[in-house]
Amino acid sequence: MPPPFNVMLSSAGHRVALMNCFREALTTLKLDGELLAVDLSRYSSAYQLADRSWTVPRATAPEFIPRMLEICEREAVSLLVPTIDVEAETLSANREAFTKIGTHVMISAPEVIRIASDKVLTHKWLSEEGLDTPRQGSVADVLSAPADWSYPLIAKPVNGSCSIGVEVVHNAEELSHASRDEAYIVQSIAPGVEYTVSVYANRGGQALCAVPRERLEVRNGEVFKARAVRNAAIEELACRVINRLPGASGVLNVQIFHDAKTGELNIIEINPRFGGGYPLAWHAGARYPQWLIEELRGLPSSASANGWTGGMVMLRYDDAVFVPAGAVQS
Repeated sequence: MPPPFNVMLSSAGHRVALMNCFREALTTLKLDGELLAVDLSRYSSAYQLADRSWTVPRATAPEFIPRMLEICEREAVSLLVPTIDVEAETLSANREAFTKIGTHVMISAPEVIRIASDKVLTHKWLSEEGLDTPRQGSVADVLSAPADWSYPLIAKPVNGSCSIGVEVVHNAEELSHASRDEAYIVQSIAPGVEYTVSVYANRGGQALCAVPRERLEVRNGEVFKARAVRNAAIEELACRVINRLPGASGVLNVQIFHDAKTGELNIIEINPRFGGGYPLAWHAGARYPQWLIEELRGLPSSASANGWTGGMVMLRYDDAVFVPAGAVQS
């Protein structure tokens, strides 16, 4: 009988829907295994709804990796799934240490993380690869050559995520004010509709499926309403991005604007992790957690670029986990 396939979500937070996708994948594949969680605080919904959970230091703390290795080895974790950007660099750099204890970390190579985590490097890489992306410059570039830029523009932190700190600026004064506290880049506004494209790549770096999600409503940088859309041009471009990245694997997101009138496509960002809206792709038929487990277990792959259907809509809503006094997992 094969050993259990235990899956752990790191920085589990409120990623209950993602956890349930992995639960269903294990059931479909008839595999024994538990859904485990770690987080900075035990007061998180996914932490409480996991089969077992542990608190860990911040991902930036020197104790983080030793603590994670200790838990993963002791609990025989087969697959570790990061969920936030701040973990990506340290987990990618330590992938081999986890592999030695039998834990596969669903994270791309360090070079992918380096490119994706810095918007200056992302733009440089996209441009060098001949991939369409909006014009970009530093705040100084724009302020020193006002005749070369047309407002409004997008200003965003170089190392930002989840749309934190992103602003639309309408003049030089607003730009100066927006960028006063940290390093910012400035982009021209891409025309059309924004899509978050969830891409699944196998361990060899081949993109096997891409699901564009039209962002219908976003709150605090996270999608709350979205629609899965079949669009061959968007899907092909997202897969091309992942195929060209040096060491991409697992699940990544590519942010793309598409102008339906002209067909123009512009790549905005790359995020090397599950996005908060991924469960929409799962329910549309793109079962990435199942495909990950199949690949790691050496099972026949059911991965397919065309096994999902467009038109599925996700409408997220507020819910709560209620824990009796004294029953909070510690």
